[in-house]
Amino acid sequence: MSVETDPATPLWQDPAQDAETRVEALIAEMTVEEKVAQLFGVWVGASREGGEVAPHQHEMDDAIDLDVLLPNGLGQLTRPFGTAPVDPAVGALSLLRTQQRITGANRFAIPALAHEECLAGFATWGATAYPVPLSWGATFDPALVRQMAGAIGGDMRSVGVHQGLAPVLDVVRDARWGRVEETIGEDPYLVGTIATAYIQGLESAGIIATLKHFAGYSASVAGRNLAPVAMGPRERADVILVPFEMAVRESGVRSVMHAYTDTDGMPAVADEWLLTTLLRDTWGFEGTVVADYFGIAFLKTLHGMAGDWAEAAGAALAAGVDVELPTVKTFGRPLVEAIAAGRVPEALIDRALRRVLVQKARLGLLDPGWNPVPPGLAGADLSDAEALRGSIDLDSPANRDIARRIAEQAIVLLGNDGTLPLRRPERIAVIGPNADDPLAVLGCYSFPLHVLVHHPDVPTGIGLPTLREALAAEFPGAEIVTAPGATVDGPDTGGFAEAVELARGADVVVAALGDRAGLFGRGTSGEGCDAESAALPGVQQQLLDALIATGRPVVTTLLAGRPYALGGAVEGAAAIVQSFFPGQEGTSAIAGVLSGRINPSGRLPVSIPRRPGVHPSTYLSARLAHATEVSNIDPTPAFGFGHGLSYTAFEWSDLSGDGARIGTDGEVTLEFTVRNAGDREGTEVVQLYLHDPVATVVQPVQRLIGYARVPLAPGEASRVRVTVPADLASFTGRQGRRIVEPGELELRLAASSTDPRLVAAVTLTGPVREVDHTRHLHATFTVAEPGA
Repeated sequence: MSVETDPATPLWQDPAQDAETRVEALIAEMTVEEKVAQLFGVWVGASREGGEVAPHQHEMDDAIDLDVLLPNGLGQLTRPFGTAPVDPAVGALSLLRTQQRITGANRFAIPALAHEECLAGFATWGATAYPVPLSWGATFDPALVRQMAGAIGGDMRSVGVHQGLAPVLDVVRDARWGRVEETIGEDPYLVGTIATAYIQGLESAGIIATLKHFAGYSASVAGRNLAPVAMGPRERADVILVPFEMAVRESGVRSVMHAYTDTDGMPAVADEWLLTTLLRDTWGFEGTVVADYFGIAFLKTLHGMAGDWAEAAGAALAAGVDVELPTVKTFGRPLVEAIAAGRVPEALIDRALRRVLVQKARLGLLDPGWNPVPPGLAGADLSDAEALRGSIDLDSPANRDIARRIAEQAIVLLGNDGTLPLRRPERIAVIGPNADDPLAVLGCYSFPLHVLVHHPDVPTGIGLPTLREALAAEFPGAEIVTAPGATVDGPDTGGFAEAVELARGADVVVAALGDRAGLFGRGTSGEGCDAESAALPGVQQQLLDALIATGRPVVTTLLAGRPYALGGAVEGAAAIVQSFFPGQEGTSAIAGVLSGRINPSGRLPVSIPRRPGVHPSTYLSARLAHATEVSNIDPTPAFGFGHGLSYTAFEWSDLSGDGARIGTDGEVTLEFTVRNAGDREGTEVVQLYLHDPVATVVQPVQRLIGYARVPLAPGEASRVRVTVPADLASFTGRQGRRIVEPGELELRLAASSTDPRLVAAVTLTGPVREVDHTRHLHATFTVAEPGA
């Protein structure tokens, strides 16, 4: 059916046409230089005075002259808010004026798409710092994570941003990797469900979410950042790719970022099977693939697969990469010259361009009436930047409430001899390097640690109460004494004497230990901050041992980006409280757990190793990776995946569905009762694991296939029903295809991977059945209204 069009309006500018029709018409009008210009970004920083952005120079950058670039157009603006501190409203004005310059300079008036980091909140000055993704995983609460992402997306949209570079779907395989804090956990199902919820929240606010890092980055050898990946195709298919597949199918995600690493010699950025055959042809992804920063250039500088920039650009385009980020390098003049010389087919440019422009069309950026004024500046007087200052609030009470709830649900009580909750202590000694550090709650991609470390004269812009301050507020009648004892990673034990003396005089000791987030060796956790072992950094273990030796009750409290072995504290500490960089509301949440104001419900998204030198420590492993009689090394964790204690007790009973026989295309329904047998309200996290004792290829001992939070008042009980499709027993078989095999299975209803409560035997009958990307991905939980 034809659509009437105003003959004075170019077809590509007509909103009455579908996006594909408009884009084809626009491509037909463009020169090669104009096409290529839509396929790269420029790294910029917003003006603190509200003027146009200025190019940001980086060691990998060539000098950028916007006057030369902009007449051909520009695909993306890289991190206008996340490069230097700027008031949000003034930054929005700066971005607006830059978009006006961009549209005024190119003959099609196409604006740029602006992207930002949003790993633990919008990474800009004055924005709420939420808990890091490892804390999202600890909540086992996709709905709450979805709400958080919606708030983050709304803030980004309010200032004119279009795309967020999150979430990270890498499954932890070795906890020594510095970027563990950016991940959601060590189980692909947990990662997939939490990440999908985050994407749905971000996309619901109109922000393009970006899956990263596709795929295998977290499995680098020895946990070293950007090291090669040596996994086989089965591990890749059944562990690494599962969360990405779920997100592509269920979240509405519109962008994917390739991984830096190579797997078995093939860098992801040049892997056509990964970026095109699997992602697009099989899974049906229709959005854009963007480069991780400088990743295309790495084909020449790090991977040795390209002799020059043009060859790198051609390889990435052929594989399926559409946009070079963060700034123009290989997709600029080298690519234009390569097309002219016939080294790179123009059809590859058109393919990438089509995806980029369809995305811009659907965002309204090709409409003739497109308005660069973002919602946060609607109706404002744009002539006076100073008058705008302070008018956009990115750290609202509503934001902080979400951050608080996530922090509270993410705190994991690992151990407790009855000391917690604390009962009106008169003197609390808060000892450790994270006792009085306001930045101890933040991950490496938080704005204060990612950017403000380069601007020491600028305040953080958000409230960051220290643990000492939070405990003083939580226990107003107690005397709080504090000493660092040591630095996070230094060798000096000179502060031990003071710390031990304070501990001896206290009713209870809160040992505040863990990490300092940073980048590329400037921290103990974060990108490029890999660890040699799972021992606490520096002399913190020695400090902890010295505190426990005083005989006073020691509550070991961790503000960390990865799990650490805790030595004798596993048995010797009065209690262990684990947090993973819990954000600006995190210390209050920890204090609330210590006082009992909050009943902890967090569960471990990663296992806690018992010994610092045993790697990898993930629960998701085959029998030979567990303790055996033929090795003297026991990798059994101190606390397994999914573990977490409460201040109440839960009883599980009355299982039905045990012994069921179903076809390899069927489903089984189990029912059971969970009762709060304690004297206070609490939440049990029901976890469902599948154990396949006999299979045609080696399987992990067990793997998570479902979970549900069950809140209960004292004495209340809920009947929980879970329907499990046989598809969830599928795995990659000998021929490289995903299959469901007949045979015996165990469905373990558990409080953690190490604490099964009820076990149902299920028999699958019938033929081996092949399944694909349309298979069922979830068990369905129904939690009845509680009753006595």
